[in-house]
Amino acid sequence: MKERNIPKYLQLKQEILSWIHSGRLKMNGQIPTENELAQQFEVSRHTVRQTLGELEKEGWLYKVQGKGSFVSKREANKGKDINLIGILTTYISDYIFPHIVRGAEETLRTKGYRLLLSSTDNHKEKEKENLEMLMNQPLSGLIIEPTKSAQGNPNLEFYLSLENKNLPYLMINERYPELSCPCIKVDDELGGFLAAEHLIKLGHKRIMGFFKTDDIQGVNRLKGFIRAHQKDQVVMNPVNVITYATEEKNDKPLEKALEAIKRNEERPTAFVCYNDELAIKLLEVLRQEGLSIPSDLSMVSFDDSLLATATEVKFTTLSHPKAEIGKKAAEVLLQMIENPSIRQNDFIFSPELIVRDSTRII
Repeated sequence: MKERNIPKYLQLKQEILSWIHSGRLKMNGQIPTENELAQQFEVSRHTVRQTLGELEKEGWLYKVQGKGSFVSKREANKGKDINLIGILTTYISDYIFPHIVRGAEETLRTKGYRLLLSSTDNHKEKEKENLEMLMNQPLSGLIIEPTKSAQGNPNLEFYLSLENKNLPYLMINERYPELSCPCIKVDDELGGFLAAEHLIKLGHKRIMGFFKTDDIQGVNRLKGFIRAHQKDQVVMNPVNVITYATEEKNDKPLEKALEAIKRNEERPTAFVCYNDELAIKLLEVLRQEGLSIPSDLSMVSFDDSLLATATEVKFTTLSHPKAEIGKKAAEVLLQMIENPSIRQNDFIFSPELIVRDSTRII
């Protein structure tokens, strides 16, 4: 049981709920006795009774006289009367995420649903904590953006538990590969291909790509970037392909870009950036070195966020249907709730290359 600055009975309650959600305790299965719980967690019998009393009151447990406490068959869809939808994303208030949430919210509110928002800050452990929290609520369904989807799924037990409870859920932007829930996303591989192909058609042969590869979106953008070079038979210099993790995003790409533009020979003539956020940071690096876009170097980014047009340099970028993804996710989830026997398919948006003034013919 984790040490937290909360009462012991609530700590014990959270632990028992995690057993239920992970499948360690099965429906109608007996939980440990009061004595066993008191000994295991070094709490008093009074604390155990208080915890079990709350869980019984909330419908998670039921008591059989003379036998003990058992896990209730508490249906995940019991909360339908409340009409509550959970949304779990990596971020909520930053970058493109407010638009995604707003798109979902507008659709769900018209159908009488309320939203419960939470974010992982792109940490696996926070994903686990938020899943536990959300599963304690009387939800009708869940919209989830996986955290660092290219680095595995240590929280698989919770997703399997969602399926065991028949709680409708889907994923946005990407999906953990081992899961089969519907996914609403952009064709990121196509986006990477279009970005590189645009620059190649402008005459660029030395294109440096920056891709955050702890999520599958970045992996697919890199895949498309490579495919464009192969299609047009443009030789790639391995030093011009930069991959990085979330924790490195403020340092590694900037350092590698600075090294590249200081080369005496074979200096890149163009950058492809994982997103507009990185493009803004690299723009500042170039400015500090006395270089300008597109005179000295062309640049393409992704997402068509507000940052793409926030400076005097208006970036050529790949579109991301932010609000539309939220809206579509809400529509599909509502169909899953209302028609659980009908399997819903993935929905993939095709990105559009929006050409502005950050690229030029060489």
